[in-house]
Amino acid sequence: MGNRSVSYLIGADENGLGPRLGPMIVTATLARVAAGAERLVTSAARGALAERLGDSKDLVAHGNITLAEAWSRVLVARGAGGHRQAGTPADLLDALSLDDAARLREPCPAHVEAQCWSTDRETFPDQLDDLRGLVNNDLDQLASQGVEIVAVRSVVVCTRLLNRAAKRGESRFAVDLHAMERLVIALRDLCDQPIEAVCGKVGGYGQYGKVFGPLGGRLHTVLEEGRARSAYHFPEVGEVAFVRNADASNLLVGLSSLVGKYLRELLMDRIVDHYRRQDPKLPAASGYHDPVTARFVSGTEGQRQRQRIPSTCFERQRAQQRPAKR
Repeated sequence: MGNRSVSYLIGADENGLGPRLGPMIVTATLARVAAGAERLVTSAARGALAERLGDSKDLVAHGNITLAEAWSRVLVARGAGGHRQAGTPADLLDALSLDDAARLREPCPAHVEAQCWSTDRETFPDQLDDLRGLVNNDLDQLASQGVEIVAVRSVVVCTRLLNRAAKRGESRFAVDLHAMERLVIALRDLCDQPIEAVCGKVGGYGQYGKVFGPLGGRLHTVLEEGRARSAYHFPEVGEVAFVRNADASNLLVGLSSLVGKYLRELLMDRIVDHYRRQDPKLPAASGYHDPVTARFVSGTEGQRQRQRIPSTCFERQRAQQRPAKR
């Protein structure tokens, strides 16, 4: 049996479910929590901490992600990633990704790799030392109160993989859910006892049993199922709950949201930089459904044709309807 004077809590969230371009990132954070400190995790940050930790949509935005970057760099440097090397953005991605570099690049045609994996012009801004110091202090304060961040991991689902899933009739919601399941299982393997996981509510699902992927087929008990919260108990894994607006009401989900936002922006910036090398007048697109992204799509058409970039590696497609069963 594990040490029941502590519990292991997980918070998971996605970034980039709905954009037109770029990857979807699903991130989960694992914390070791002392008995009596659970309330710090299962509620939103308060006081000064709330200015730096919470729903990424409230704290950072396209073109202004220094806070998300600071959290990512500090977490890796403190050992929450797969390694502590954090000298470059590529190091951070490698440390935080659940999958290694070879698996991330596996779907890529060789002539398309440069669009998503060029790193020669990536740098960190110089003005983050003070902010990183604040984040370090925040983590020290949480640890002193009984909340230690053990691990943060992300699943990167590139446009090509999203389009493959769409062709199979799988929605982005299903892809998101299955990535969350992978993360919960991977982080559970780091613990000596079952976990309690809170995940952002996926799509309009109320009942998850029929749509589970990696957790599918495992014995489980339905604890509750509803529009605001659906929860399940898996022997050996623990309790997994899907909660509406969890990123604004759970500290670990909010932290996952910030790390995921940083990785989403990093990878989208690579795509933009790839095309702006040849045409600096192209706009710095976010990849979302907005006029700037629309101009970027139209402005890169010639380059993409010359480079033979498949549309399935550049822009997301809708899921195909599965044929009705007869």
